[in-house]
Amino acid sequence: MWRDESVTYQVARRSLSEIWHLLGNADAVHGLYYFLMHALFAVGGDSLVTLRLPSVLATSVSAFLVAATGNRLVGPRTGLIGGLAFALLPMVQMYAQEGRSYAMVCALIALSTYLLVGAVDHPSRRRWTAYALTVVVAGWLHEFAVLALPAHGLTLYLWRLPRASMRSWAVAAGLSVVAVAPLALRSTGQSGQVSWIGWPHPGEWLVIAAVTLVGVLCAGYATKQAEPATGTRARAGVLRLVRLALPLLIAPTATLLLASLHDPMYLDRYVLYSQLALALLIGAAVDRLWDAAGRTVRPAVSRSRAVLFGAAAAGVVVALLPVTLQMRTPDSRKDDVTAIAAQVRTMASDDAGVLFMPARRREWALSYPDDFRGLTDLALRRGPRAGNTLEGTEFSADRIRVRLRAFDRIVALTDPPGQPEDAFPEEAVKRDVLRQEFVVCRRVLVKGGQVTLYARPGRC
Repeated sequence: MWRDESVTYQVARRSLSEIWHLLGNADAVHGLYYFLMHALFAVGGDSLVTLRLPSVLATSVSAFLVAATGNRLVGPRTGLIGGLAFALLPMVQMYAQEGRSYAMVCALIALSTYLLVGAVDHPSRRRWTAYALTVVVAGWLHEFAVLALPAHGLTLYLWRLPRASMRSWAVAAGLSVVAVAPLALRSTGQSGQVSWIGWPHPGEWLVIAAVTLVGVLCAGYATKQAEPATGTRARAGVLRLVRLALPLLIAPTATLLLASLHDPMYLDRYVLYSQLALALLIGAAVDRLWDAAGRTVRPAVSRSRAVLFGAAAAGVVVALLPVTLQMRTPDSRKDDVTAIAAQVRTMASDDAGVLFMPARRREWALSYPDDFRGLTDLALRRGPRAGNTLEGTEFSADRIRVRLRAFDRIVALTDPPGQPEDAFPEEAVKRDVLRQEFVVCRRVLVKGGQVTLYARPGRC
């Protein structure tokens, strides 16, 4: 597990009333997900397989819905290629195996997109109601799911639909926003939880630009290659797909980036569902490429064309294999909670105290309590469950100073070197006492953090 999965794991194992009271103080945005995982743990046990299984299944559903949408708009080959492409996308694979809500949100937005196409083609109150309910559930799993609504609205505008369809969508979208608004208002009061989010670094900008460029190029190629079929259903379907996918690819990400000018809040997982659009565009472009190749070769070499495309597909899979394998290792995440907990058990003795710097790193201990058994948490005043918080509440700075001075050996769990230090008095006093009164006996860097054993001079 890494830290976010660890939070899911420990919160979902609380009682329903404990989860409810926690949401009043923190993580309201993930409330519905925690309740779902609590129910799943009650039925299937609290193993890592159970923790991650919903994301695996949700990603499978998303791939199916990409295929179904592509098939509905253009044809079965576009759908098949799009669904397979979706399963291969690195970001999709990243969150397909993670115990968080993002893959489930992606599946619901995939379903809402499929339902949107159906409601436009065969309007009925039942279809629009299903569309709205799907968006609402997605929004309650994570409120940024509603950023798909502006993309859908832009799609309908580009499709030049009659006013009746636009009115039906507007009503469905409006009711969806109203239904998700209480969650958004509640989570706004807890925005301090994500104060650590910064402006995207150069690597993230490169990924955003690359994904957008690939999508735009695929859209341009698919549209251009559809020209020979002007007036046919195939061309109309390709144009509809492009006008559905491009807004979904660009609008949610652009909205979050623009909002980040005021308060940074962009993380790629918040708009994972934009990968649905990328897969649809890849499906349309490769399908058009197949048709173009068919028009430029003789029927006698059609088998060679199939072999060529098969080899190209295999080449893509092989090229992605290093990324695919790397994403199934602890190094693919920000930290490795399992390894950190194991290192504490190796390094600590029962007469030692443990210190989390900053306090939010206490989440590293919550899912592996056996590795911390016997260690005194020197700063903890009230535990997470008792205080209805994620990481517990700590003593005042003066009290922390007194408790630290009562121990000769302290194991400190900190962020990796180079990370900014919290300026809170409680955090400052931890650093000051360790620096002035203790010496470093041993320090071990672990993925995403470091475990350091401190002792009084001469007591290492």
